[in-house]
Amino acid sequence: MNGTKMRNRQIYYATHQTANSQLSGSLSTELRKKYGKRSVRIVEGDTVRVFRGEFSGVDGKVTKISLADNGVNIEGVKKDKIKGDKFDVFINPTNIIITGLNSDDKWRMNKLEGKKPRTERITEPKKEVSKQEDKTEKKSERKTSKGEKLNEGSKTKKKEEN
Repeated sequence: MNGTKMRNRQIYYATHQTANSQLSGSLSTELRKKYGKRSVRIVEGDTVRVFRGEFSGVDGKVTKISLADNGVNIEGVKKDKIKGDKFDVFINPTNIIITGLNSDDKWRMNKLEGKKPRTERITEPKKEVSKQEDKTEKKSERKTSKGEKLNEGSKTKKKEEN
């Protein structure tokens, strides 16, 4: 079997997981600099620009992703039927550049920023600093109170011995 034919067959019969990873699009230059990655899995709500094909130059949000059609549906990208109806057109993700990311998914954003995905995202560092200061003050108070108790206990033992 020819190499190209074999490769095309592998793509056609790809597992769900492999086909899912093939729906990634390249990032714009600004996002590449920010996150240090070339491509990301496309998710509903991302802002994209079509740069190749019939709809080149169209900007919009991703409204639907289809594994079966191996494409992405974008707002404003529709074709007319003969009877006058309009239908959605699925564009191959290789013809798309991601210009804005949907930041609703914390797992995805942590992964992009190079953090551990399961950790919580820190949004307000000022509040956390004040909490840490309160904790250190409480610890210092506790240490002194424990030390005083120990000193008092040893004094009573000495008095009993005398």
